[in-house]
Amino acid sequence: MKGETIYLKLLEVEDADKLLALRQQNRHFLQPFEPLRQESYFTVEEQARMIASGRLAAQNDQAYAFGVFTVATDVLIGRIELSGVARGPFQNAFLGYFLDQACNGRGMMTEAVSLCLAYAFEQLGLHRIQAAVMPRNLPSIRVLEKAGFRQEGLARHYLHINGLWEDHALFAMTVEDRQGMTKSKIAID
Repeated sequence: MKGETIYLKLLEVEDADKLLALRQQNRHFLQPFEPLRQESYFTVEEQARMIASGRLAAQNDQAYAFGVFTVATDVLIGRIELSGVARGPFQNAFLGYFLDQACNGRGMMTEAVSLCLAYAFEQLGLHRIQAAVMPRNLPSIRVLEKAGFRQEGLARHYLHINGLWEDHALFAMTVEDRQGMTKSKIAID
């Protein structure tokens, strides 16, 4: 999936060293928004294991973990994932992502989210994508809003992040929401 400035591709075990470098480079930046990690997490072996597990999850239609790469330089600058894929009457997945701190504020993650949504709705046939964000994570909330998500509520003590049970604002988008955005864009253009 290719956009103007970034492209997404399913992560491969060969990307483990790049993913580790990205994780290490952004460790302190991302820590306030992630679970506490053991030191073993920050090894090539663990990154390779997680990527291999993610590839198996994609084969089983359970989750899809993509690397976010720059079109111009082919550098891995982030990760975006559709996880917890539920079929049957739900047709839902959860969206999660992170981006290299040096790339923040340039619209790259908004572009990545848009590409991921297109894949979710058009390729996977999902009906709903959900995301949860800590209310103080304003840049991430802005990404979701620019991508067309709507806030649906607040989940108290939702996830154990950086050693604390943190509240999360819940956001969602359905295929109907996305179709409405496309129709509005066509009407404006």
